[in-house]
Amino acid sequence: MKTTITAKNMVVTPGITERVMKKTNKMERYLDPSTEVFIRLGREKNNRRICEITVPFEGVILRAESSNDDNLYVSIDQALAKLERQIHKHRTKLGRRVREDAFRPSELEYNAESAEAIIGEESSRKVVRNKTFPVRPMSVEDAIFQMELLGHHFFVFVNSETDRTNILYLRNDGDLGLMEPEA
Repeated sequence: MKTTITAKNMVVTPGITERVMKKTNKMERYLDPSTEVFIRLGREKNNRRICEITVPFEGVILRAESSNDDNLYVSIDQALAKLERQIHKHRTKLGRRVREDAFRPSELEYNAESAEAIIGEESSRKVVRNKTFPVRPMSVEDAIFQMELLGHHFFVFVNSETDRTNILYLRNDGDLGLMEPEA
């Protein structure tokens, strides 16, 4: 495995590097030897230690994040434990999907009232970060799974059935919404 360690507001000591490499090498039993693991360590202003781990894995991106008030090593261990659970969840879900005969998409409704409320609000918000990411064709089921793995409230993807960009989002009531552009 290829492990890349980056740090923000801190210095990565040889001891930290050795600990991270020792822990991530145990993940080889789950991952391909050619898999890349990206680890971002950081320290916030309030001295909180953060560890974020991102792994592009079998067409999906697995991501785990953990933080601790005092100890960076604890946050590293917690993030790796989360990542291990995600890998297990991903593999069992793939096995279940292979056994299923057909996928019946559930109807998702777009809540127009909440969109009007958001559009109607006047705010002084500004863009503080710009991010680019690859968009690849996938089914709605795969997009839901990917969004859950990333832990995000929305996910942008190209719908493999319509070849159009769609947005999947988590609604306030806990259900999911799917935004599809009109022709």
